[in-house]
Amino acid sequence: MSDKPDQPLSRVTLGVAVGLAVVLVLGVIVASVVLGGDSDEQAAAPTTTAPPRTGPFALGGVDAPAAGSPACLGLVDALPKELPDKGGTLERLPLAEPAPQGAAAWAGKRGEPVVLRCGLGKPAELAPTARLRAVSKLNWLPIDGDGATTWYTVDRTVYIALTVPDGTGTGTIQEMSETIAAAVPAIT
Repeated sequence: MSDKPDQPLSRVTLGVAVGLAVVLVLGVIVASVVLGGDSDEQAAAPTTTAPPRTGPFALGGVDAPAAGSPACLGLVDALPKELPDKGGTLERLPLAEPAPQGAAAWAGKRGEPVVLRCGLGKPAELAPTARLRAVSKLNWLPIDGDGATTWYTVDRTVYIALTVPDGTGTGTIQEMSETIAAAVPAIT
C-alpha cells in the first residue's frame, strides 16, 4: 500500500477516459452494423409467424340476419381461393363445422387470418358524418381495432365486413372490393 493520500484525477486523465469510452461505444455500434448479418434475410422474414394450420379453421358465429340471402350465397361462391398479402399470398381456409353462413377466411404464414362475413346488420359506427373510403368501385367504412381493421361495405344490398390484420397490405382490400362489386348488387 502507498502512503500517498488519494488525489483527484486530473482533467487530462478524465478527458482521455471519456474519449476512450466514446470510441469504444462507437466501435461496438459500427461493428454490429457491419457484422450484424444479412439485412436482406432479416427484411424478408415475417415479423410474426402463425403455427401451421392442420385442419379447418373454427370461425364463431355472429349475428348476420342476411347471411343466407342470395347476395351472400352468390358472393361466397365468387370468392377467390387466394388473396394478395404483403410479400406473399393468403390461401382460403376450409371452415370447421358448423360453419357460419356467408363467411370465409384466408391465412398465410404469418399473423391472423383475413375474415369475411356477409349479411351483417348495419354497423353502429355508420352515421351521416362517418368517413368512408372508396376502393375499386366500393364505399367502405373502416373501423380500426386492436391489431386489425374491419372494413364494412355501405353501398351494397347487404352489409359485408372484411377484417384485415395490420401489416397485410392493400392488395387484399383491393381484390375483395373488385370481387364484391362484381358479385353483390349496389344499392339503387
